[in-house]
Amino acid sequence: MVKAIVGACWGDEGKGKITDILATTADIVIRFQGGSNAGHTIINDYGKFALHQMPSGVFNENTVNIIGPGVAFNVPYFVKEMNYLKENGVPTPKILISDRVELLMPYHILLDSYEESRLADKQFGSTKSGIAPFYSDKYAKIGIQISQLFDEEILRDRINNACEIKNVLIEHLYKKPLLNADEIFNEVLKYRDLVAPYIVNTTEYLHKALADGKEILLEGQLGALKDPDHGIFPMTTSSSTLAGFGAIGAGLPPHSIKKVYTVAKAYSSAVGEGAFVSEIFGDEAQELRVRGGDAGEFGATTGRPRRMGWFDCVATRYGCILQGTTDVAFTAIDVLSYLDEIPVCVGYEIDGKVTKEFPVTSLLEKAKPVYTVLPGWKTDIRGITDYNDLPANAKNYVEFIEKELGFNITIVSNGPKRNEIMYR
Repeated sequence: MVKAIVGACWGDEGKGKITDILATTADIVIRFQGGSNAGHTIINDYGKFALHQMPSGVFNENTVNIIGPGVAFNVPYFVKEMNYLKENGVPTPKILISDRVELLMPYHILLDSYEESRLADKQFGSTKSGIAPFYSDKYAKIGIQISQLFDEEILRDRINNACEIKNVLIEHLYKKPLLNADEIFNEVLKYRDLVAPYIVNTTEYLHKALADGKEILLEGQLGALKDPDHGIFPMTTSSSTLAGFGAIGAGLPPHSIKKVYTVAKAYSSAVGEGAFVSEIFGDEAQELRVRGGDAGEFGATTGRPRRMGWFDCVATRYGCILQGTTDVAFTAIDVLSYLDEIPVCVGYEIDGKVTKEFPVTSLLEKAKPVYTVLPGWKTDIRGITDYNDLPANAKNYVEFIEKELGFNITIVSNGPKRNEIMYR
């Protein structure tokens, strides 16, 4: 069976933990999109980890972890994370890299930084990891597939071609030093020996795995509202964050995906710019931020303080629709235990009218939240493993949101650790 684990909203919902839990019984975990621009924080018996490039199944010795062809593959970051796992006592994971994945190049990171600087106060809030330039090259067909590392003539030709195009921008728009194609070629050639042991035809591998009835997890990055087609465009990421793309980014048939776990956090947070209707500010936001997660709500990649808000039923319902949700995993409910009352955004007021439909960005920027205020439970709920043992108001909170969403909440997480989980 193929299961997808994806985000309902802006990302940072707790997908890493849910993947880590489900991976304990999975044969294969696949990263199918994105790159090292967003992190998944995981706490288990090995310790606390922030993974960026690696699939979250690397902590399970029997799990094969695949970097799919839809990923922006940053080789130096991959090597860095392999060393990071080893240094922290994690057994060497089983890794396979698609022979069709494309390389995130050194100039992608440069161009990302240059463009954010040029945009100044109009910037997108990029992590400057090179993701937008990478996907621009991919769809312009000037990217470099990992298999091309093994044909020096092709590799040199493609780097020369890319540098010729980019140097026009660098010279005339950014006014920065030009790229040296020879230096880049020599640097990238070093990647070859680092990745050679892992590269396989993952499409054939997965075709056989399906035929053999293997359990396969698709691990998404960010959330539905960051999807470039359906999200808060243009403040989105550059690859599809939806479960439907998981089939493409991994190399699986669409009909093979039988379960879609859409992860939603019990409150809202976001890193980067863009419309955020239920956002809160000042002391109220800071209190929620420092209580959030295991070490507060700060970006796993950048360390930036996340923007905070109350749970948004409108945005989350929309995300669940887009993802094709079969199950909602509801995380971090324990964080809200300090509150006397908990506002929940149940609608948007736009030009004097209230709607429960998630609108296009131009209307979203005018939306005001419509709240229902629920009573808090004011007691620590960590350590509870049976949903029925939760305080009545905590269960009421979950069930109110479930009704608003119209999708079943089947997993409730009440802490960051692997065993802090309840099933309904």
